[in-house]
Amino acid sequence: MASNRHLGRIIVLQSLYEYEFRSKAGDPSAEIDTIVAKNIEPYAKALGDTEFVYTLARDVSGRFEELDAELQPMAPEWPISTIAAIDRNVLRIGLHELERSAETVPPKVAINEAVELAKAFGSDNSSKFINGVLGTAYRQIYNDENSSPKEKENQDEEKAQPEAADPSAAAPAAEGEAGGEAANAA
Repeated sequence: MASNRHLGRIIVLQSLYEYEFRSKAGDPSAEIDTIVAKNIEPYAKALGDTEFVYTLARDVSGRFEELDAELQPMAPEWPISTIAAIDRNVLRIGLHELERSAETVPPKVAINEAVELAKAFGSDNSSKFINGVLGTAYRQIYNDENSSPKEKENQDEEKAQPEAADPSAAAPAAEGEAGGEAANAA
């Protein structure tokens, strides 16, 4: 039976929402695996791949603060704490999948899935907001639309290698290059 990842993301969203709410209320029994198990039970047969749901929920809930810190500059007029809890959790899921699941979930699919969650569970403007923020995240993570995640990773590794060898060597080369450009422009 093929898995239904869209349904899985709905369960993850529901579980993250409950987990965040209960945690903020000081409920010491709020545990993501227990919440997911309860929410997944009615859909386990239709879902197929339950491990996807558990893994995504664990990974995202373990990164709340990190994801929120990354999201804040992408929506500077909207402090993360003032964004509706549903939208905040949709953004967390989308950003996490953009950053960590590119090998199994194409970036545009991750964005589209987040937008669909926002349409179904958010307010009237949620889908546009989610699309805009995750579009910004996509551009920051992948530099442009033509670069695949693997190409970006290879480019980043190539850029990091000379600096890793001798950080002080990079400064004179950069100054020389800038001087050369200035001379050519004159």
